[in-house]
Amino acid sequence: MKNIMKKNQFVILVIALMLVTAGYLNYTGNNTYENEYIGTSTIPYENKIEENVILEESLEEKSNSIAEETVESSVKPKETDSYFVTSKLQRDTMYSQMIESYQKILESPSVTAEQKSIATQEISNINNTKNAIMICENLLQTKGFSESVIFINDISISVIIKSEELTKEEIAQIQNIIAREMNAEIENIHISNKN
Repeated sequence: MKNIMKKNQFVILVIALMLVTAGYLNYTGNNTYENEYIGTSTIPYENKIEENVILEESLEEKSNSIAEETVESSVKPKETDSYFVTSKLQRDTMYSQMIESYQKILESPSVTAEQKSIATQEISNINNTKNAIMICENLLQTKGFSESVIFINDISISVIIKSEELTKEEIAQIQNIIAREMNAEIENIHISNKN
C-alpha cells in the first residue's frame, strides 16, 4: 500500500514539474517576443499597443467591407440572370392578368352562357400553356441550360437561352424538347442566346 502511495506521489510530482516547466517556457517565450519587437524599439510599449489596436480596427473594417460586398454580390443577380428573372416575372404577370380578366367575365351576371364557356376554355388554355412552359424550362435546365425563358405568341414560340453560343446539337435538343412538350412545329420554334 505504501508503494502505491509513493508511486502516485511520484507521478503527481512529475506532472507538477512538467506543468511548471511548460509555464516557465511559455513565459520566457512571450518575454523574448516582447523583447524582440517592443524592447528594441524606441517607441514606448503603450504606443505599440495603440498601433496594434488601430491596425486591428483597420483590419476589422476591411473584413467587414469585404463581407458586405460578398453579401451584396450574392444577393444582387447578375445582369443576365436579372433579364431571365424579370422576363419570367413579366410573362407570368401577363398570364395572371389574362386569367383575372376571364374570371371577371365568368362572374359577370350580364354575360351569356356561350361567353362564359369561351372564358372557361381560355382560362384552361392559359393554364395549359403556363404548365407546358414550366415543364420545358425545367427540362432545359436538366439538360445543362442554366437559364431559359420561353415566350409564346399564337403559334410562334421564342426560346432564349443563357449561353455565349449554341451548337447545332444544342439547338436540335432544345427544339425537340419544345416541339414534344408544346405540340409545336419545329419551324415555329425560334431559339436565341443571351450571355
